[in-house]
Amino acid sequence: MAVGGPLFLLLWLFSAGVLLSCEASIHDYGGRRFAVKGNAFVLQGGREGLYASAPSPNSSAPASGNSFIRFEKITFRRPKEAAAKQKNTGTVKAIIFEVEDRKNIGGSAYGGQRAICCTADLANLGACTQGTIIYRHSDHSPDWPQVLSASFKGSNPEASLPSKTIQITRTGMYNLYFIFCDPSLEGIEIQGKTIWKNPTGYLPGSMRPLMKFYGLVSFAFLMLGICWFSQHARFWTEMMPLQNCITLVIALGMIETTLWYFEYAELNHTGIRPKDITFWAVTFGAVKRTVSRVLVLIVSMGYGVVRPTVGGLTSKVTLLGGTFFGASEILGLVENVGTVSDVSGKPRLFLALPVGVLDAFFIIWIFTSLSKTLKRLQVSDLLSYAFLLHSACSSSFTQTWEAVSG
Repeated sequence: MAVGGPLFLLLWLFSAGVLLSCEASIHDYGGRRFAVKGNAFVLQGGREGLYASAPSPNSSAPASGNSFIRFEKITFRRPKEAAAKQKNTGTVKAIIFEVEDRKNIGGSAYGGQRAICCTADLANLGACTQGTIIYRHSDHSPDWPQVLSASFKGSNPEASLPSKTIQITRTGMYNLYFIFCDPSLEGIEIQGKTIWKNPTGYLPGSMRPLMKFYGLVSFAFLMLGICWFSQHARFWTEMMPLQNCITLVIALGMIETTLWYFEYAELNHTGIRPKDITFWAVTFGAVKRTVSRVLVLIVSMGYGVVRPTVGGLTSKVTLLGGTFFGASEILGLVENVGTVSDVSGKPRLFLALPVGVLDAFFIIWIFTSLSKTLKRLQVSDLLSYAFLLHSACSSSFTQTWEAVSG
């Protein structure tokens, strides 16, 4: 209990932080800053799979069949001190490109390190103008990549991108980056949002099949639950504790898949990921995975087969289950709550490692315990066979003795 208390307190504090900082399918950039990438300052605005649609400027409903990326009130703000010192004009660009055209962004003079902003060597070769962003038009469409510009004028601390809707006419994975090359603009912040929409709604390309998948799985769980629960109610006086645990796992699976379906349906319809539904879907999923693993582990130890309790290993099983639940819950929150872009970041890879290690520990312990249980069963079978053989021999000897004595 001394270990479980701080663990769950830390988990709930982390969950609260994730929920408060969550975003939506509508990418909101409030207060985000640029990071240095090579000789440029870069901020990733989104990365999503979008399906093609025919241009239709009057179609903005969630299921209108129109696919687009819309910029709304994108404003860049630099510190007032920096704005007062520099009277020149600095420019921030928004570049949208399909992943197949990523090599058209940036360049190198002599096959060396690739630069996003034009260097002196490239300028001497006449390839670009020094200090500007390097990009070339796509081989598939001369209109791509799409580039929008916002310029600071004089001492004005703000610059804004024009509000624009970019129609998507080719299916692919699209990237949005905000980039500037002028070091004097370092420290600027971005405000505003972009809206990414597919023909059937706001779900990103990678999430689009998941809504149908969870709908089918939740229906399958419903059918399984009806069959199982009816038999459970019919024979409830004869149920073993293990069967009650199986009932719990089925109920958790039914709730989890239903929550995921409604979560994706809400995101697809409104463009905003419902953080409450996502949180509970992740939580029920983590509980289900923990209970199912612990259930398999205690059965492999012989619980309900050759022993009535787990014995002195209860605390160790509880500790492993609680740790796995905490790691799985945190990973699920980071991976799903507020996550819209089709991209896996470093935090996800870092948090997936403990879950993988704990899963491996579960597997090793399960097979080790199962081997021991099978050996006990083999010894028990041999003893039973020996007892039966002894009983048969004793009975045969008794009958023979009685026949001779008679």
